[in-house]
Amino acid sequence: MATIYEKALEKHAAWRGKVSTELKMALATRDDLSLAYTPGVAEPCRAIHKNPDDVYRYTWKGNTIAVVSDGTAVLGLGDIGPAAGLPVMEGKCALFKKFAGVDAVPLCIDTKDPQEIIRFCKQIAPTFGGINLEDISAPRCVEIERALIKELDIPVFHDDQHGTAIVVTAAVMNALRLTGKRAQDCTLVVSGTGAAGSSIIRMLHRLGIGRIYGFNINGIIIKEDYERYDFLTRELTEITNPDGRRMTMGEAMKGADIFVGVSAPNLVSGEMVASMAEKSVVFAMANPEPEITYEKAKAAGAYIVGTGRSDYPNQINNILAFPGLFRGALDCRASKITEEMKIAAARGLASLVSDAELSPDMIIPGAFDERVAQTVAKAVAEEARRAGLARA
Repeated sequence: MATIYEKALEKHAAWRGKVSTELKMALATRDDLSLAYTPGVAEPCRAIHKNPDDVYRYTWKGNTIAVVSDGTAVLGLGDIGPAAGLPVMEGKCALFKKFAGVDAVPLCIDTKDPQEIIRFCKQIAPTFGGINLEDISAPRCVEIERALIKELDIPVFHDDQHGTAIVVTAAVMNALRLTGKRAQDCTLVVSGTGAAGSSIIRMLHRLGIGRIYGFNINGIIIKEDYERYDFLTRELTEITNPDGRRMTMGEAMKGADIFVGVSAPNLVSGEMVASMAEKSVVFAMANPEPEITYEKAKAAGAYIVGTGRSDYPNQINNILAFPGLFRGALDCRASKITEEMKIAAARGLASLVSDAELSPDMIIPGAFDERVAQTVAKAVAEEARRAGLARA
């Protein structure tokens, strides 16, 4: 029997790519040609030259984003390069179209230089309504995103950072609802402080989680080691490990309320989970193998368990965030995506689980819930308008 990987390879060979372009108008007669191309096309060109905002009215810009990657942090595969990363970027574009009706174009580029990537994105910005950065390694991804947010007037979003953080935050919101705990009373342990982990820490700190400990391959993040860290980890020293304690992750998990893993397989034991506080929450999301399996976490006493996998309850998947987020940003022509818009997206997502539905196995809606993209889009657009960032 063929494995999922063998089946996928066969399908990709048959598809010859997962996305394609299509015509929106008839092109069968001389009249069609004169309207779509010369001489008729000159008139929208003149209109846009006179009023640059008309590019949203007369071209695809208002509903099209670029998915830009250098292939340095692809899924669980690492630095495999732009060509090998292309199937993932095509897949991302397919998800944008399927779940939010957003047209997306994969652009895999042959450079690892942050300044060249920034320059490239600025050069293509006139063509697109937004830019989704994808599978670019940390901390370069943060440097690139921050520069582009500052320099461009279209939404720029690095999904590997913030998409996962939005969904984790929504899941934590509902976990707090279910357990009756207050954010400020909770202790959080995060394993993995790269692109996703650092954004999760910042967003849950913004949510009001009282005490946060972050761990990476070198151990606990501690201000005493500030000079050894890159800029991204240095920022985390300001909001984690408030007591400046050196300890193992097992020691940090004793009495902790929430564990979030975006790191590597089998880092968490049943004993570590058993030592957590009553009604503990474990989100073990390393793919394809988590920090601790669903079964082991449950057997150890975890009250709520979430993974990145679709074959267990509570799948923490950024597909719940990025399609609706860009849908909302494009619909209101937001000039940027802010932290407040991300929190709004998380609140919208969390709201889709009613009090009657809320349970240890149901704290987040499913990927195919048709309400998700629309609800997230509405929440994002409303926040953009409130903040004065919407131009439509």
